[in-house]
Formats: sequence, C-alpha cells, structure tokens
Amino acid sequence: MKNVISGVGLYTPVDVINNDELVESFNIFVADFNARHSAAISIGEMEPLQPSSTAFIDKASGILSRYVIDKQGILDPERMKPFVAPRTNDEISLQAEIALKAAHLALDEAGLKGEDIDCVIVACSNMQRAYPAIAIEVQQALGAGGFAFDMNVACSSATFALQIADNTLQAGTANRVLVVNPEICSAHLNYRDRDSHFIFGDACTAMVIEKEVLATSENQFRILGTRLQTSFSNNIRNNFGFITKCEDRPFDAPDTYFVQQGRKVFKEVVPMVADLILKHLEALQLPAVELKRLWLHQANINMNSLIARKVLGRDPSDTEAPTILHEYGNTSSAASIIAFQRYRDGLSSDDLCLLCSFGAGYSAGSVLLRKV
Repeated sequence: MKNVISGVGLYTPVDVINNDELVESFNIFVADFNARHSAAISIGEMEPLQPSSTAFIDKASGILSRYVIDKQGILDPERMKPFVAPRTNDEISLQAEIALKAAHLALDEAGLKGEDIDCVIVACSNMQRAYPAIAIEVQQALGAGGFAFDMNVACSSATFALQIADNTLQAGTANRVLVVNPEICSAHLNYRDRDSHFIFGDACTAMVIEKEVLATSENQFRILGTRLQTSFSNNIRNNFGFITKCEDRPFDAPDTYFVQQGRKVFKEVVPMVADLILKHLEALQLPAVELKRLWLHQANINMNSLIARKVLGRDPSDTEAPTILHEYGNTSSAASIIAFQRYRDGLSSDDLCLLCSFGAGYSAGSVLLRKV
C-alpha cells in the first residue's frame, strides 16, 4: 500500500525586501561602524567592515528578493532584525498562526477538514519556544485528533518529516498526516554579516500525506520511497539555545545567529547530496534519465545547478530543476516544498519526480515521487 501527498499549501508574508534595499541598510550600518571605530581601525587594532553590493549577492546566490514577517525592523540600521510584538499565553503563537494559514490551503487542496487529520508534525529550523509543542497548538486550532509533535533537522526538516509521515501511515498509527514548515528565518539571520545578510526569507509550507486508497484530490503524488542521511559538521551552525542565558554572554553574539563556512559547505554537500539521490534511484531500480522534475532545496543557485547536473548527467532545463531563489531566497525547510508547490504543472500521470533537501547537520533527504 502506497501513500500520497494529496495537498500542498504555501503562506507567504506580505513584506518584501529586494537586494537594493537590503544593501542600502547594510552599507549605512557599515559606514557608521567604521566611523565609530576609526581610531582602532587606523592603528590596526580592528579590521574595517566591507560594504555589500547587489552584484555580489546575485553572483554569490542568485537571490534577488525575499519575503519577511517584518521589513521595517530589518532595514533599520540601528536594529537590523524583525520586530515581533509580544503575545500573551492566551494568544496564538506567531509560528502557529502562519502554520494554520498554510495548513488550511493544503487541507482545501486535499478536500479535507482539520478533523480528518490524526497526526500533525511541525518541522522547521527554529521553534519559537521549547514547549508546549507548536504542533500541538496547531492540532488544537485545527480540531485534529491523534497526536502531534515538533521536530528540527534544519533545512532538511520537511523531507525528514515526510519519511516519518510515510512510516506512520505504513505502520497504521494514523490515516492522514499534516506536515507543516513555519520558517521565520529572518529571526536567526545576522543582518550585520556581509557574507550571509542576504540569504534567508520567511515562509510556511504544509503538506497532507494520506493513504492512496483514501485520497480524493485531483493533484496527487505517490511516495515511492524516502532516504535520509546525516553527517556531523560545524560548517553550518547556530549556538543559540536555552543554555545561552546561563553562559553570561550577549544573546546577540555572532554565533547565536546563523553562521556558515560557505565554500566548505558547497564542496562537501554537493557530492553528498548527488550520491544520496543516485544511490536512492539505484536501490529502487529507477533510472535518473526518467526524472521529469527535481524540486531541490533552494540555498544557492550554483549548488542546485551542479547537483542536478550530477544526477541527470547533463545541464537541467529551468523546467526540470525550477528555482524560487530569486523571489523567496532561502526559506530553509520550506524551500524545496515551495518549489514543489509552485512548479507542479505540466506533469503527466506516472512521471517520476524528486523532492530533495540538504543543509545543516549535515543533513540530506531524498523523496522519490510519481505523479498519480
């Protein structure tokens, strides 16, 4: 018995920041920093900060803009982080709020109601609190039954949750699973760091996974198999956590934000992911040449192009390996699901497709799908 993805939802925030706006804010900050520390810089005690440029961002990433939950706070050179209004415990949390918006869209596409769901998994890079689980909050708001839990495998959270959802259905402990990825990446991005201030955006995706015999939606994708891989690396790291406040150091120290060694990540992750996908295809006796669509994690356009080339054995077309980087930036675990949601048209019944994630950990997930 196979399971299918029967509904996909995408919530996009209203605020948009283009590269020109981001660079202008960053360069004002740089000029002020260098002026305030001019004496130390002049005698070699400090290195001056270097300005950013739209040309640098485009070449390094392929990102042109990104959606965020709060534009004003991020672009304020004296703040450089989104403003999030505090909420009482009686109000719905911000992550649950955007999760519900994406979840309702996924449920509508699947032709289902909240009460039809008996497992909710909220999977994303950062949770806004330790407990109670955001997933249980979403479960209650939807009127869903069964059980719910949060999980975090950074940018691979969605594909790892897909495997758990598939396994849960195979085990018979649920009939329909809702996977939600509420990514508020702007809150963990250091907008004072030239090498990363442009990378992330905010978004939330949701997927309904159910037994194929129960599914009635018009746009279904059968899960043929999943494969996951992890390998420890410090090259992508964020040290912020509940112990941070016990270490008697600033909450906004550079390592409490997203930090990466970009060149090392590129060199090590690309072959890891390509090898994972090719071995997964081989294990299922599926030739790579049959792949019609590759929905890859959207971190860097150069990484995506090289991974697709290694898998297909040739340069992919824009249709075969679509990107959403230019509009969304990197939205962590939501990224490959956005590509999936936005670029599902034009496929025929039985077409072979790939959903793939990769990121901190290192972690990578491969999900092979066939259009129903």
